[in-house]
Amino acid sequence: MIAMSAPAVEGAAVSALRSVLGRVQQAAQRSGRLPEQVRVVAVSKTKPVSLIRQLPEDIEWHFIRNLQSNKVKPLLAGVPNLDMVESVDDVKIANRLDRMVASLGRKPLKILVQVNTSGEESKFGVDPSGCVQLVKHVKLECPNLIFSGLMTIGMLDYSSTPENFWTLSNCKAEVCKELGIPEEQCELSMGMSADFEQAIEMGSTNVRIGSTIFGAREYKKDN
Repeated sequence: MIAMSAPAVEGAAVSALRSVLGRVQQAAQRSGRLPEQVRVVAVSKTKPVSLIRQLPEDIEWHFIRNLQSNKVKPLLAGVPNLDMVESVDDVKIANRLDRMVASLGRKPLKILVQVNTSGEESKFGVDPSGCVQLVKHVKLECPNLIFSGLMTIGMLDYSSTPENFWTLSNCKAEVCKELGIPEEQCELSMGMSADFEQAIEMGSTNVRIGSTIFGAREYKKDN
């Protein structure tokens, strides 16, 4: 259950989530898949913790933004229900996560390799040409990590959405072929509020929905 502190906001969020799930179901059907084959990750970025309550004890958290090495220990120690890190984009952060999972005695952590499909310098993610090598490193050198698939942010203005999605799909095909991974075991995390239906139709198994559920992001204003 997702609940907000104010009843009106709570009702709006629940109603919005219900609408999103319906749209996901329809998009999944158009892609020839079952709705349960697509995961919806509700992203509450910029929303205060106080707005989200009554969460079940077995909730599974995903970490999405760029992760710095010095933040790995606080993240893993502070979020026992962390199920997946969606933003591993280089060997250094993969190694840091692997060592810290072992040090804390946690169960193996699922990770997605983030790919910079748009070629923008401002975006994090491994270049598509280096995707296979990074996945290979995770699988062979990081026993405490479980490679689960690939992730991309895409362009903020969504002007090249299909190209970004095709690039990630091509990376998946190459990774699976080179490393002998069954394609059904390689997830694709792509698609957000403005384009998640198209992403599902193009193969996404994990969509990240924020503003459509929680409302517009709220950024602090500089004084």
